[in-house]
Amino acid sequence: MQKRVQILSRLLGVLIVASAAFSATAQESPSHKQNARPESSSSVPAPRTAPANGGSARFSYEFTQPQFFLRHILIEHDASGRGKITFERLNEEVPIVESLEISPKALGRISALWQGLRFLDSETNYQSDKQFPHLGTMKLTMVDGERKRTAEFNYSNVKEAAELALEYRRIVEQASFVFDISVARENQPLNAPKLLEGFESLLKRNALSDPQQVIPLLKEISSDERLPLIARNHALRILAKINK
Repeated sequence: MQKRVQILSRLLGVLIVASAAFSATAQESPSHKQNARPESSSSVPAPRTAPANGGSARFSYEFTQPQFFLRHILIEHDASGRGKITFERLNEEVPIVESLEISPKALGRISALWQGLRFLDSETNYQSDKQFPHLGTMKLTMVDGERKRTAEFNYSNVKEAAELALEYRRIVEQASFVFDISVARENQPLNAPKLLEGFESLLKRNALSDPQQVIPLLKEISSDERLPLIARNHALRILAKINK
């Protein structure tokens, strides 16, 4: 009888231990499932980066003087300096439209002038008291979201406005040369010497946006056998001046 009680006690102890182990396992298993997430649901979507506010602005410069050789000019670009240039020439009905990429050097000067004017926040009249309509009419426009402003003048005593118009004029001179020399290389090679003389004159007068930007084109001209030798040699001389 005593032996039977001992056996029963041992069996009861085993059952209690087994029950405790089973209970512990049952309690642990939910936490294991909770930590072991499927790979597809383990990542939390990252917050979206807000776009930069300063990159949405667009700028334009327009010039009109019906009696000038370049009678109408329109430059449009974004904050990175990319855009297009349109110019109409005297006695030509079809406008010339070319893509535009302002060099970082020139864009730095232009951006500083726009900022100096505080253009969208200002109501300054850039027109001088004295009118010079024979010089042509210039329009500066800036658009940023719903904000837009255009300022018109033919001559300005406001330093930043006058210099900004001059910077855009330099872009026009450089783009006009690039277009004309490209046409000459394809169809009118005898025009190349005169065009290069004009380019060198602009270079001497600091009337180009960024001469460094034209170096690759001048190198091509210097070795283009379709052009007269005098033009190729002239291109080499201009390159030497730019690289000084």
